Amino acid sequence: MTTKPPIGRDTRLCMSLSARPGNFGSRFHNRLYELTGLDYVYKSFSTTDLAAAVGGIRALNIRGCAISMPFKEAVIPMLDGLAGSAAAIDSVNTIVNDDGRLTGYNTDYAAVVELIADIDRATPFVLRGSGGMAKAVAAALRDSGFGQGTIVARNEAVGRGLADLYGFAWASELGEGAPLLINVTPIGMTGGNEDQLAFPEAMIAEAEIAFDVVQYPPETRFLGVARDMGKRVITGTEVATIQALEQFVLYTGVRPTPEQVQEAAEYARNMG
Repeated sequence: MTTKPPIGRDTRLCMSLSARPGNFGSRFHNRLYELTGLDYVYKSFSTTDLAAAVGGIRALNIRGCAISMPFKEAVIPMLDGLAGSAAAIDSVNTIVNDDGRLTGYNTDYAAVVELIADIDRATPFVLRGSGGMAKAVAAALRDSGFGQGTIVARNEAVGRGLADLYGFAWASELGEGAPLLINVTPIGMTGGNEDQLAFPEAMIAEAEIAFDVVQYPPETRFLGVARDMGKRVITGTEVATIQALEQFVLYTGVRPTPEQVQEAAEYARNMG
């Protein structure tokens, strides 16, 4: 392992902004800095003043910032430009600061594309959720060639708008199941509703693949039930690892080895 320089005036700072900060991103990035010998530090933050926080990124020359709920759409007017899929889906989960110019990216999209790459494109799906992450997932499904899907969201204006945007059906409540079930809501998340199921057990029993973007806990009750039934599961930790890796590359210009990524992900998970 390359020796990481001690923190000093040349150390670059990266950060994250979230309503409910977790530890995975900080531990993942900082461990990779150690493994690659890069002079960077990563710290998570929350804020009640998004505009001021983004101004601080610019003013303090913070190299990069991960953006989580509920800021993925609200942050867009505060940036100087959008790249790639972030512009296409109007949702940002990453800010890169190039000498005061802030550009928004969406590495959630790239992570989902990678994770669904081996699923038959003819597989029907039900996606529950309509926020910024749901946009990234729906766009990844559409762009990957999935054509049969239903977006389930109680808010008709938002849910139908998302479904129409990507050519899928909309429903206000869960109805018929599908081989691929995707939870993009906070249902099952640590902090009050971890005992809830994103989909009924009968619907899970009829499915083939269960995909949950919730990161904490590492395995939601939805995924636990699906795994016990012998279904394939795709976890929020997998999403978090891939999207964080792509953020790391955007911030540093360095792509770690698969072994370094695996070690950093295991370190972040095991540290809680």
